[in-house]
Amino acid sequence: MDEFQKRDLAVFGATQSAAEIESSKVFAKEFMKKHKIPTARFDVACSAAEARALLKKKKTEFPVVLKADGLAGGKGVLVARGKKEADEAIEALQVERRFGVAGDRVVVEEFLEGHEASFFALSDGQRVLPLVTCQDYKRLSDGDEGPNTGGMGGYSPSVHIDADTFRSIMDGILVPTVAGLAEEGRPYCGVLYVGLMLTKKGPRVLEYNARFGDPEAELIAVRMKSDLIPILQATLAGRLEEINIDWLKARSVCVVLASRGYPDEPEIGAPIGGIDDAEALEGVEVFHAGTAVKDGKFIAAGGRVLTVTALGATFAQARERCYEAAQTIQFEGGQFRTDIARDTPESA
Repeated sequence: MDEFQKRDLAVFGATQSAAEIESSKVFAKEFMKKHKIPTARFDVACSAAEARALLKKKKTEFPVVLKADGLAGGKGVLVARGKKEADEAIEALQVERRFGVAGDRVVVEEFLEGHEASFFALSDGQRVLPLVTCQDYKRLSDGDEGPNTGGMGGYSPSVHIDADTFRSIMDGILVPTVAGLAEEGRPYCGVLYVGLMLTKKGPRVLEYNARFGDPEAELIAVRMKSDLIPILQATLAGRLEEINIDWLKARSVCVVLASRGYPDEPEIGAPIGGIDDAEALEGVEVFHAGTAVKDGKFIAAGGRVLTVTALGATFAQARERCYEAAQTIQFEGGQFRTDIARDTPESA
């Protein structure tokens, strides 16, 4: 992004210094502490020995969360429910170096309880314009079992964010985040994602992303009535105060079709069919994430391969359409969760 700006090219996205709010969890945590943005209590360990000593010294109550400092493809967050799991997490992050240099430093933070939610907003460096809220599902398997992933599905809007919570997120998190980055000489221009835990004491920041998240971006895109391009242009030009975004009142639900073996060792090369038939269903759109074309046909070329998205008047209708479409697609070895949006009110 910085190179594009040097050449006076209008490209949407945060600069490298502003995007450090995603690329370094240590920076993000220290930034939140400095600017009094609500988040989990934390410490930083620069070696396996330091991490173990930290846990021993603090006599940490489990579960505890360990996060690789750098980018790890959405898989660098490990929840340890006891000492054995904590030792295994430290071993993976800082001894085996499963995520390379991303594990040079590890954030050790308290485990927060509540509902997770995703909040998106645009910023032109000064102003903040909220987008619609989303709820995503990080665990691989039904019932929130299995390893963390980049996201296995979701729905929009979040049923856990009411008007008061929305305002507290804007006033207590988004606005001070953008103001704090500007104050530090890192003006944020682009889309800002905040991963939240909605606790009994209020919303707490789990992480930032300096981009549209996946699968939330798909949920947002199908609900947006306004043309996206003028919105992005206004963000770049510092004219967000002129923008009003129109949204469909419909609900959106999506499910991710992943390769067998994901997230550890996804198998690639499996043929995929039935995408056109799925997209022919009412309200359905299929987004490609990890596909390639071989001999004129789609094949799996990554871990998370397709995101099947559907609109409906209610969550129940959107969910029914989404799963009908997912089951229409032929994907040998493909896996997906069957409980996305099942926990939403039937009439909502």
